[in-house]
Amino acid sequence: MADMLKRRIGLGLLTAYGVGVMVGAGIYVLVGAVAGTAGVWAPVSFLTAGLIAAPTALSYAEFSTRIPEAAGEAAFVAQGLKRPALGLLVGLAIVAAGTVSAAAVLRGGVGYLTSVVDLPALWAIVGLGAMLAAVAVAGVLESLALAALFTVIEIIGLGLVIWAGATGAAGAEFVAPAAPVWTGITAGAVLAFFAFIGFEDIVNMAEEVENPARTLPRAILLSMAITTVIYILVAWAAVRAVPLAQLAASERPLALVWQVVRGGDARFLALIAVVAALNGVLAQIVMAARVLFGLGRRHAVLGIFHKAHARFGTPVLATVLVSGVVVLGAVSLPVAALAETTSTILLAVFATVNAALIMEKRRTPDAPFRVPVAVPAVGLIAALGALALNLGAA
Repeated sequence: MADMLKRRIGLGLLTAYGVGVMVGAGIYVLVGAVAGTAGVWAPVSFLTAGLIAAPTALSYAEFSTRIPEAAGEAAFVAQGLKRPALGLLVGLAIVAAGTVSAAAVLRGGVGYLTSVVDLPALWAIVGLGAMLAAVAVAGVLESLALAALFTVIEIIGLGLVIWAGATGAAGAEFVAPAAPVWTGITAGAVLAFFAFIGFEDIVNMAEEVENPARTLPRAILLSMAITTVIYILVAWAAVRAVPLAQLAASERPLALVWQVVRGGDARFLALIAVVAALNGVLAQIVMAARVLFGLGRRHAVLGIFHKAHARFGTPVLATVLVSGVVVLGAVSLPVAALAETTSTILLAVFATVNAALIMEKRRTPDAPFRVPVAVPAVGLIAALGALALNLGAA
């Protein structure tokens, strides 16, 4: 065993990783919910959500060049707020959020799979979980290469939905839209905000990235921009082609777009949603294992996890532990509870990281990549506001 990870990841793979985590399986169900509150102005909700998430993404980009460590947020908070214990708590919260999120996505993905293929759900969860764990152990390059392939398949599926929505007959609600209701658009943006969760995972790959001070911020900003454009186009295609009431009521809104315009049962979109789910699960397993590896360096109580396999260059023990908990959670816990828990944890972490960057910038203004202090201030307010709305809706 070694105590260093292998630097094998460049800008392309890291950006694909970020896009894959954010796009994930959520967009396949989220569009209908956003359309239900924002109407034909759902694309504006997604744009607004991207703008709300952007300050926190920029804060992560700056911090990633100051402290390019696998512990990510834990290191940021420990350094910025000078509270190592709080940093440990944040790191464990990120591991918990990633594990819980992966469990929710794995369970949801198996739900799509069993709707197309006759398989026992339990064995599908265990089998897919074991397969993804094996890939994650085999190497970070192998993991991110597979994730990039999954991301390409996801984007092809979303591209087909955009094409279908763009080429079909426009609905009456789209041709003569109602005046924008900003309360509805804002409510839609709060829902859509959660579709952007995932950019934060990029920073935890810092110790396996070539030239992290240059690559990490570029990957964060590129993945945010690409994802925002994809979401806006998907939402536009959906509200253009499908009556809003149908779209809002559907559990498979993107399949509905295809069915309305092209006909058929859109089974291929269910299979693409499975690929999206596998991508999300793999990305979260890889991320959570790296956080445990980084925490092991900083805290002796977790030192057992600060070990990289001599051949594979991956944190094997951390990966196996995270994968096992993911499978256990997917088998035993409801998806809704898992998703709500993830959102609450991450918004609290976002607020803490923004506060930490404000303090760190006051002490040490210079950094390889810098943003104005107003950026983390706005990110802090946005995260606290979204957290309050999320807790109020619980």
